[in-house]
Amino acid sequence: MARVVKVFRTLRNHWKKSTFAVCVLSYGGYWLYGKHWWVFHAMNETECTNSPPQERIRKATVILNPAACNGKANNLFEKNAAPILHLAGVQITVVKTDYEGQAKKLIELMEETDMLIVAGGDGTLQEVITGLLRRPDQDVFSKTPIGFIPLGSHNSLSPSLHLLSDNKVKDITSATLSILKGETVPLDVLQIKGEKEQPVFALMGLRWGAFRDVASKISKYWYLGPLKTNAAHWFSTLREWPLVRDVSVSYLAPTLRPPDLPPVKAPRPNLIYRIIRRLKNYWNPPAEEPPKVEEPEKWEEQQLSTLELFIQTHNKNPVERGASGFYNIDNEEYEAMPVEVRLLPRKLRFFISAERREQLLSQIQ
Repeated sequence: MARVVKVFRTLRNHWKKSTFAVCVLSYGGYWLYGKHWWVFHAMNETECTNSPPQERIRKATVILNPAACNGKANNLFEKNAAPILHLAGVQITVVKTDYEGQAKKLIELMEETDMLIVAGGDGTLQEVITGLLRRPDQDVFSKTPIGFIPLGSHNSLSPSLHLLSDNKVKDITSATLSILKGETVPLDVLQIKGEKEQPVFALMGLRWGAFRDVASKISKYWYLGPLKTNAAHWFSTLREWPLVRDVSVSYLAPTLRPPDLPPVKAPRPNLIYRIIRRLKNYWNPPAEEPPKVEEPEKWEEQQLSTLELFIQTHNKNPVERGASGFYNIDNEEYEAMPVEVRLLPRKLRFFISAERREQLLSQIQ
């Protein structure tokens, strides 16, 4: 009892120091709660939902862009995502990029893996899917499920796959947990091909026009603070009035999307049936069918005059029932040129959180 009285007396005699210490400890506790609570919560959830060890051990290849998020991506991944993956028994191979465009080359050398995880922003994701779909064996590798951990300044695909918040640590752990739970959704891909260059692939869309040009210049007016966006639009209007762009679009009539059916392997006939069929084909070979004459595709051409041209996929809601200037392809800048844009429906599968899927389904209903 005497010790308790002595402590209270010391706190009373040094009330300024005591008040300062309480403030520091309170702020430190609040900072730790906001920064690391979601990691601890995710680890506990991983331990509770894990399947037996022999079922959950998987092999994952992580393409990490350390330069994303102003150079903080590597630290964010190591502190918030990697511990959860290790705790779940996932054998991860982390491949870090050193310069822009390297992810395309790394994917060309990637060996077979159970899952592919992209840790970065829009630029890293766009490079990875471009490198993946340029491979000669892309039909096989495009079936590999892909996880996206949002570590970049722009993460346009994240709202389609996860419930986002204003807490970056929570978003990272939520994305990592959705990868571990294994629920996937098929996404469309745009193939954008110029006259000479190899095709570029996008998940969100292609954007060209006045608003795209202004968006790329907003950062130059940083010194104007909250007025920088308005200033960029104002100065661009004064320099380039009128802002209308003329474009020629040739397109095919829309066709029905293929259904999202799980791959079903046909049962193999029994041995006796296979022997009889081979003997029958040997003695009475089937007549060759005449080659089918393919009807020429009916292209329609239209001249447009518009401020902005935006060719967009439906990946924002994946759950169902001759030019000058620059393009934006998934927020990455490319020199504008005549291009052919082709939709590859349900080409890739991405991990999605169950909460986000339920939210999208409720919106459809």
